[in-house]
Amino acid sequence: MAATKYVIGTDIGTTSTKSVLFDHKGQVLGKFTIGYPLHTPNPSTAEQEPDEIFQAVLGTIKGCMKEANVSPEEVTCVSFSSAMHSVIAVDLEGQPLTNSITWADNRSAKWADKIKQEMNGHEIYLRTGTPIHPMSPLSKLVWLKNEQQDLFQRAYKFISIKEYVFYKLFGEYIVDYSIASATGMFNLEKLDWDEGALKVAGISDEKLSKPVPTTFSVKGMKEEYSRLLGLDKDTPFIAGASDGVLSNLGVNAIDPGVVAVTIGTSGAIRAVTDKPVTDPKGRIFCYALTEKHWVIGGPVNNGGMLFRWVRDEFAASEVETAKRLGIDPYDVLTKIASGVAPGSDGLIFHPYMTGERAPLWNANARGSFFGLSLHHKKEHMIRSVLEGVIYNLYTVLLALEELTGEPKRIQATGGFARSELWRQMMADIFNQEVVVPESYESSCLGAAILGLYALGEIEDLNIVSDMVGATYSHQPKEESAKVYRELMPIYIRLSRLFENEYKSIADFQRKYLG
Repeated sequence: MAATKYVIGTDIGTTSTKSVLFDHKGQVLGKFTIGYPLHTPNPSTAEQEPDEIFQAVLGTIKGCMKEANVSPEEVTCVSFSSAMHSVIAVDLEGQPLTNSITWADNRSAKWADKIKQEMNGHEIYLRTGTPIHPMSPLSKLVWLKNEQQDLFQRAYKFISIKEYVFYKLFGEYIVDYSIASATGMFNLEKLDWDEGALKVAGISDEKLSKPVPTTFSVKGMKEEYSRLLGLDKDTPFIAGASDGVLSNLGVNAIDPGVVAVTIGTSGAIRAVTDKPVTDPKGRIFCYALTEKHWVIGGPVNNGGMLFRWVRDEFAASEVETAKRLGIDPYDVLTKIASGVAPGSDGLIFHPYMTGERAPLWNANARGSFFGLSLHHKKEHMIRSVLEGVIYNLYTVLLALEELTGEPKRIQATGGFARSELWRQMMADIFNQEVVVPESYESSCLGAAILGLYALGEIEDLNIVSDMVGATYSHQPKEESAKVYRELMPIYIRLSRLFENEYKSIADFQRKYLG
């Protein structure tokens, strides 16, 4: 009888790395998570220590192997998911000259504006699929070139955190098409570095890793790491893809018309096409999953972190009550918000507390309550914050609909999916059925499935449909949907009217807050 085989999906995230060991049917046998800090010494900086993350990768793979108690020969492969947009400058020996500059770092904001306005930024976007924004490695490199010239000149290569992990394990500089397609420097049609973008960045392709398909397999792990992980040194490590596109795969949202919406700390909305698609208005991204699967959509900065802000700044007494009763403070806040009618009696919240990516792509955007009157109470403000997060995601969906048509199903995931109120709110605002898939760590599962596909263990990515069930389903309520249809145009017009003022208030804040 043949031995059972397993696959490890590893997701290198912004706040933690997770590894999950699955059997070939998608059942979880072992899992391990290690967290680490995001260093934010000022409002514009968001960095991480590369070796801290590398040790987390090693620790989680070793941890889930130990928990599942499987032998090295039973592991088919290890396949990777990773957060996008990070940049690490390394020297000739592969030693970091910088921390990992993450997607959340805004120090290149001024240079992103210059790329847009003076360096043919929109044409670069149309070729590369990454909106011009401080998150993108293109903007970060232009910033480094102009403001840290000595470091820029000393750098042997500029790589992402996943590339750093693969270099440490194998001594090779490779970047999968998916992570490459999120740099703003990768030509989606040619599947290679874009000459025009590299010229703007001030580098040659020798300063970047070799682009490879997401199914690319690497063997020959360094002996010290093979022993540490409890894996054979020739276990295939699959390059994998970015966390967003693999989340779509992991929640069974890869068929036409199926849209995945995720709200964790931040959020995103994504759909899959069979070829690269960019937006003439520049509102959405386009990233690779495979050469035949392209994920388009938009990330938002402001998701569940705003519910945490509400908890910390508005709800000290409710948090104390929840502690005494032994219940989750978020459940208390949700119950309070559920007592307010849909639309929060005309109170609208723009959730741009940390600037915004899609659909505005404006690092200067700031949050605001609009429509406050004396009859509004704390519970209205709580509900309007939750509604504002969904409103913003809906504006991204509208952009997607222009390119791919109206979705037939919404697959919703992330921490927000634990809240019945928030799930129903999404169904009402989107005026669509919302399904919550039963999928543990969707990016890890997506990585595992891609790994099996890469090795020919499965013939089609759609096998995921046999692995993912559903936990909740919500239909829109017509009365609520009608209210939201009245408020949405106001929400959209306001963000346009405030565009100039966002810069003014952001400049003021930078002047006095640093």
